[in-house]
Amino acid sequence: MARVRLSVAERREEMLRAAIGQIEARGVAAVRIADVASALGVSNALVLYHFSTKEKLVAAAFAYAAEDDLARLRALLDRRTSALRRLRAAVRWYAPTGQAKGWRLWIEGWAVSLREPALQAVTRDLDQRWKAAIAEVIAEGVAAGEFTCPDPTGTALRLTALLDGLAVQLTSYPGAVPRARAQEWVNDALARELGL
Repeated sequence: MARVRLSVAERREEMLRAAIGQIEARGVAAVRIADVASALGVSNALVLYHFSTKEKLVAAAFAYAAEDDLARLRALLDRRTSALRRLRAAVRWYAPTGQAKGWRLWIEGWAVSLREPALQAVTRDLDQRWKAAIAEVIAEGVAAGEFTCPDPTGTALRLTALLDGLAVQLTSYPGAVPRARAQEWVNDALARELGL
């Protein structure tokens, strides 16, 4: 069966999606260019033509996943409702007890980024943009008089640190923290931080 001819952008996106799938299945350390090529039925040379190295492919795959996550966050935060509702929706989605997918992917990314500068740049950028978006909606809620928070940036940092830590616990050590308890802790932290 002949393959459909894709544009360069479409082919790269297809490869990035396949790379994410392979990273989720095998882990960053074990994934190979050949795994991505095989998943798509293309040659290793074609994957290397687009990304030149495994490290560049992995960094680009994480950047692609990050943009997808940030687009979902932006959609939640851009809704026409109160800042508190938007913030709660974003936290619920991001929390390891919510609908956010890919925690294994991000935990892998954080670990590998300790030794891979390109991936570290991607994960740092995602982290900074995520915190900035959360801080922005908190500041909007303060300005609207919905709640009080003297330090939206610090609150965003503490809140995401709690969520990230719980994600590691729930993903790496199933059963270590009951999901209902984790959600309770997140709700309590949000209420405390916003003076609710």
